[in-house]
Amino acid sequence: MDEKEAPRVGAAVKRRRRALKLTLAVVASRSGLSVPFLSQIENERARPSRRSLELVAEALQTSAAELLAAAEAARTVDVVRADEGTAALPDGVRRLVRGRHQLHALEFTGEQDAGREFQHRNDELLYVADGAAEVEAEGRAHRLGRGDTLYLSGGVRHRWRATEPGTRLLVVAVAEHVEVEEE
Repeated sequence: MDEKEAPRVGAAVKRRRRALKLTLAVVASRSGLSVPFLSQIENERARPSRRSLELVAEALQTSAAELLAAAEAARTVDVVRADEGTAALPDGVRRLVRGRHQLHALEFTGEQDAGREFQHRNDELLYVADGAAEVEAEGRAHRLGRGDTLYLSGGVRHRWRATEPGTRLLVVAVAEHVEVEEE
């Protein structure tokens, strides 16, 4: 594995170590790696080889795959390509943000009819990229065309439907697992 392919797992290693209430010295003792090297890994100044990652994972009572998955979920820059699969989602629905983050975003394409009513704990923004949609919120119908946005504060009951073929609606929200505090 060359330097460009080496995993950036520092934050995941640090979170796991702290969750277990272990010191770097204990992890070093368990893994056979040095405290300075482990510190460099945690601070993203060094990237472990596959074998070093396995040793760290064993010392942290987990697997290298789990640490890599945790690192993947914590990425700060991520590109989701238009042609990437969305196996777990219905036809015409695509995730725009991968993993569990503060931002949740979906793209709905086609004649989607979200006939059921929604009520989310956190704020949400609907943006019509193409076509048109109708959103019912607080007893009023709002017709949206290409380029229009509709903001909904947390707790507002709403439903929406595409009103033209080929409609693309982007829904961007504060993720449900994040508790938004009022100012």
